[in-house]
Amino acid sequence: MADVLLSGVAKAYGETKILHGVDLEIRDGEFMVFVGPSGCGKSTLLRTIAGLEEITGGELRIGGVLVNDVPPAERGIAMVFQSYALYPHMNLYDNMAFGLKLAKVPKHEIDGAVRNAAKILHIEHLLDRKPKDLSGGQRQRVAIGRAIVRKPEVFLFDEPLSNLDAALRVRMRYEFAKLHEELKTTMVYVTHDQVEAMTLADRIVVLSAGRIEQVGTPLELYEHPDNLFVAGFIGSPKMNFLAAELVRGSASDAEVRLADGSTLLARVDASRASPGDQLTLGVRPEHIRIGGDINLLHSTVAFVESLGGTTFAYCPYPGLEEPLTCQFEGRNGCDRLRSGDALQLHLPPEALYLFDAQGRALRRQAAPELSA
Repeated sequence: MADVLLSGVAKAYGETKILHGVDLEIRDGEFMVFVGPSGCGKSTLLRTIAGLEEITGGELRIGGVLVNDVPPAERGIAMVFQSYALYPHMNLYDNMAFGLKLAKVPKHEIDGAVRNAAKILHIEHLLDRKPKDLSGGQRQRVAIGRAIVRKPEVFLFDEPLSNLDAALRVRMRYEFAKLHEELKTTMVYVTHDQVEAMTLADRIVVLSAGRIEQVGTPLELYEHPDNLFVAGFIGSPKMNFLAAELVRGSASDAEVRLADGSTLLARVDASRASPGDQLTLGVRPEHIRIGGDINLLHSTVAFVESLGGTTFAYCPYPGLEEPLTCQFEGRNGCDRLRSGDALQLHLPPEALYLFDAQGRALRRQAAPELSA
């Protein structure tokens, strides 16, 4: 196993800058996930670690060794791509053994490595089959097995589940978590799917336009986003945002006025803000309640999605291009909501977020109650 340390890592193609001085420590044995929208630089960052992209600035160390000029094959890494890239004329055993054969590893060592990897991935009964006889999930296991047999210090995964259907992706997330627990090897995983990031990662790196927006555990990013971008990206469905003006603020709370004149209380540290400042108020769909004594918004249901255990209600509000997304338990009457129903929506003060004009978060005083 090994840690990975990036110090001021930059990547440019001519005058076009892709990575802007990335500083990041990936700890020994950690499952680190890079996440962000398309074009944010997450795959480029992964490829610089692999040595498939030459960095144009900064330093990259793997296991304490400077590897800026070290070829990919000598970095102690193994990479699994979105495409399985299996040899169609070879059976699974030979696909997994091929790299070791090229390295002239003794036959008995190859056999032990292949069969051990197959056992870990539960494909030992498929070793005589060819790729065309396998499902997508089985092919991806073979690609992972091909990486395991090399016994790398660092595993790199570039959107390995994006070609699979939704149900299989859920199953494979579980398999990845088990694999990391068993191998205890440093793993770096790229995805655009923040649900994958939240369920797999020890820590998440949120990237935007070649820069790191925030690094933290899934719960840290969910409860304490540093800025509007992270708040809007982490969480499914995404956070609701409303324009607000600060009425008064202190180190313990803030009172804000919304577009329709309603005032709400938020438990945040607003000591660095001034009355009249333009802010953005954020609330997650799962924290909105029906009815209460304070912090009420009045709206009418425009559309309802009932999923059995969960009900989503979409409620227009002044100043919003898109309606508020509200997530309720599918019982206690919420499953009977219909379009046109009038609602009083309660936004708990401890569950609210505030962001200043630059998109920076005003620190919250307490984590929200997460129960529905």
